[in-house]
Amino acid sequence: MVSFEMNDRKKIGLGLTGFGIFFSFLGVIFFFDKGLLAMGNILFVSGVSLTIGLKSTMQFFMKRSNFKGTISFGIGFFILIIGWPIIGMIVESYGFIILFSGFWPTLAVFLQKIPILGWLLQQPFVRSLLDRYRGKRVPV
Repeated sequence: MVSFEMNDRKKIGLGLTGFGIFFSFLGVIFFFDKGLLAMGNILFVSGVSLTIGLKSTMQFFMKRSNFKGTISFGIGFFILIIGWPIIGMIVESYGFIILFSGFWPTLAVFLQKIPILGWLLQQPFVRSLLDRYRGKRVPV
């Protein structure tokens, strides 16, 4: 059974994950600063590890369906470290999208519950774009 209680380890993990996203964002804003991007990646991965646990993290990254995303994320991080931040971020982003593709429907439901953003996502034009992306046929 999965435990949803918030202990100190999970709080620290969520903080590290948040800081990782923040540092990655700053790295992109400051013209792909490789130091900030590397710190963001390290904080993000360590935060995820603390939040869901080391065993679950290893199972997630080593799952056969996630292996392509794991390899892409790792190669992108390596390319970032050796000094090509733009190419590294492109490869990492691809890996991130592949790794977390199972969470996109959950994220979409969450975003629809945010007051202003949810209203925007319910507009016919945006909804038709989202339906096309999901592969549903939209009547014209």
